Formats: sequence, structure tokens, C-alpha cells
Amino acid sequence: MNADKVFFDTNILLYLLSQDETKADRAESLLAGGGFISVQVLNELAFVSLRKLKMSWNEIREILFLVRGMCNVESLTVEIHEQGLFLAERYGFSIYDAMITASALISGCHTLFTEDLQNGQLIENRLTICNPFIS
Repeated sequence: MNADKVFFDTNILLYLLSQDETKADRAESLLAGGGFISVQVLNELAFVSLRKLKMSWNEIREILFLVRGMCNVESLTVEIHEQGLFLAERYGFSIYDAMITASALISGCHTLFTEDLQNGQLIENRLTICNPFIS
């Protein structure tokens, strides 16, 4: 795994299932290097796969198994909850984005790959937001 620890938001993982080959290939390439996700990311991935993508439970379990094999999984804790509340208030993030950002910080990651937040934004002087699909 890289010295630069990275964290993946749900939207990046969803591109693994996308018809957009360029984004799917980019997501796959990023994940091949390993990184971190949270249980929340796994839950969101399962929810979107079921409700929006209409995948079967077997397909969902397969993709979750694959992702868990490629990434370290950060458990949801009260510490993450408290840090997330702080980040939501301080930066104006949605509660869900704040919890993912808190998980990235607590995991010791330096980069959070996401399309949902401002590309290049520095969080708490140690976590950089990166949209991997911007040239």
C-alpha cells in the first residue's frame, strides 16, 4: 500500500459498476493500490446497488466482498461520530460527508477521493479532498 494513505467515498466505488468505461477504469486503478473505506461506505454501496442499480443480494455480496478485500475497513465509532459532527458544523458538510471525512481523518489518511466535496480542499491541515476524475 502507498505511503500516502487514501480513503474512498462511496461514489468512487460505484464507478466500478458504471457504464462509463473511463471512470470505471480510473476507479479500478485507484482501488488496485489499496486504501481505506468505512462501514458507512459499505452500507451506502449496498443501498445504492440494491435500490438504484437493482442488483441481486448475491451480486451485492460479491461486490462488497471484493471491495473489502482491496481496502482496509474503518469501523463506525463514537469517536468518528463526534469528529463528524464537528466537521459538519465547521465546514458545512452534510452529516454523511462529514462522517466519511471523519473516518478518513481517524484512519490517518492524507487523501479522500470523492466527487462530493471541493477538489483540493484541505481538511484540518492534513486531509486533501481529491476528485480523481478532474484532469
